[in-house]
Amino acid sequence: MTPTLDLWPIGNCQVSALVDRAGRFVWACVPRVDGDPIFSALLSGEMPATRGLWAIDLEDCVSTEQHYLRNTPILFTRHTDSGGNAIEVIDFCPRFDRLGRTYRPVAFVRIVRPVSGSPRIRIRLQPTRRWGDAEMHTTSGSNHIRYLLDETVMRLSTNAPTGLIEEQRSFRVERELHFFLGPDESFSGNIPATIGQMLHDTTVEWQSWVRGLATPLEWQDVVIRSAITLKLCQHEETGAIVAALTTSIPEHSGSQRNWDYRYCWIRDAYYTVQALNRLGALDVLEAYLGYLRNIVDGARGGHIQPLYGVLGEVTLEERFAPGLAGYRGMGPVRVGNQAYEQVQHDAYGQIVLSNVQAFFDQRLFRMAGVEDFEALERVGERAYALYDKPDAGLWELRTRQAVHTYSAAMCWAACDRLANAAASLGLTERSQFWQARADEMRARIEGEAWREETQRLSATFSGDDLDASLIQLLELRFLAPDDPRFRGTLAAVEEGLRRGSYMLRYATEDDFGLPETAFNFCTFWLIEALYFTGRHSDARLLFEEMLTRRTGAGLLSEDIDPVSGELWGNYPQTYSLVGMINCATLLSKPWSSVR
Repeated sequence: MTPTLDLWPIGNCQVSALVDRAGRFVWACVPRVDGDPIFSALLSGEMPATRGLWAIDLEDCVSTEQHYLRNTPILFTRHTDSGGNAIEVIDFCPRFDRLGRTYRPVAFVRIVRPVSGSPRIRIRLQPTRRWGDAEMHTTSGSNHIRYLLDETVMRLSTNAPTGLIEEQRSFRVERELHFFLGPDESFSGNIPATIGQMLHDTTVEWQSWVRGLATPLEWQDVVIRSAITLKLCQHEETGAIVAALTTSIPEHSGSQRNWDYRYCWIRDAYYTVQALNRLGALDVLEAYLGYLRNIVDGARGGHIQPLYGVLGEVTLEERFAPGLAGYRGMGPVRVGNQAYEQVQHDAYGQIVLSNVQAFFDQRLFRMAGVEDFEALERVGERAYALYDKPDAGLWELRTRQAVHTYSAAMCWAACDRLANAAASLGLTERSQFWQARADEMRARIEGEAWREETQRLSATFSGDDLDASLIQLLELRFLAPDDPRFRGTLAAVEEGLRRGSYMLRYATEDDFGLPETAFNFCTFWLIEALYFTGRHSDARLLFEEMLTRRTGAGLLSEDIDPVSGELWGNYPQTYSLVGMINCATLLSKPWSSVR
């Protein structure tokens, strides 16, 4: 079976797993999203994988059907054999309120239910450690198996016969079987009853969270699934939001563009909270703002990195994991991301833009005050000092720098929004101060980025570059949709970067040659721009086309092949989920149309 990105995420904001179309766990890291993969078959390069997975195989299986329990990340998989015998497998990570705290253990739960006939199954639970480079050691008892993962020990507690699991022998399913793979501690309580209660409580927790979302009338299933998955990308303990749940899924075949996205990019997290704010999911914003306050404190008015670890780690040294061959054998598998060393000035704008809502939104438990504003002023000072200086840009070019229009505009937005925040606090003098700086920056950006001969903006001050990020000048309120400068820029970007229904980030060579795949988030930027410039039907058609490219789980990865439509890049990717939420919210008919 050739690995694909047709995967179904489950999780609890502490750990997550990806389940493939055969119902196998093929990716999961412990003790958190950026840890060592306990299930690594997705990157093993083997077809079929012989380790790094958790499979519940129905003998003579001829069909498999999957779906999520409504408004949850709880996955149901039904397997049927040629004789009509069938089982149902329920997969989830527990998450619910217990004793006034959120219970989200480093644990994965599976329930196997006989549905019809006399099904026979074989269980293959074969974790990996040290990035697939070391053999697994186990010990067992009457109702458990312990898996020794160096510093971490995972224990499988079950009412299934442990000997048959260890020997991978097939057996008949005549009753409901329960599996709890979690911390190395005795399972308290009756296994079936306790796990049944966990399933109920986790269901209520997620469905209650979804009930609080302000969804559009149309495409509610798209928005809800995207929102749930974005929440799974938040490490709730600290508030950090990772860019994706995976590492090293290449941007296209043999590209070597294999990056580790299991970290918190300031840029990606800004777009995530922006989208979830549109739905009223303030819990994600509040947790992330706590994470950001720690980042700002640690910087002490100095350099802000483009990304950090989920615990706020500043050093994310990039290395290879030779024990794994990579997705479809397309290594290398990277751990860490050297982009933490890069200079990307847009981060200053994204920090301020993420925080500014807290000065206005009275629903928040903790509204921002003067002390918070003073801390953000230090970020604004950096934005003002660096907006016209070279950086690596939002696409993180590794071998060259330029003054990027997107980065400069983000720095402008930092100063512009600081003026708004100061006004909300009654700090008139500071508001005027920051507005004067924003006006000065705007004039410089408009002068340096405009190209009179082509009647459009350039992606850099020094060149005449096309870049999809120029579309974001509309979202930032730097340009209005009826501004001839924006319309000229949009026309040039669409002509130069659009490939059928998809948008490239750029069409020039970078550190790894010419890009071959389109960047899904850029296509959603285009859809928004089409709508705001009056091309409503074009925007709707393009959005509907993008939705046909989703996986069975209703999700998207980072990239797409504009010819074949195949998904590439890390998965599920927050940028792409954000795009679906933003466009659905923008394009939907109003609720008043059905009342």
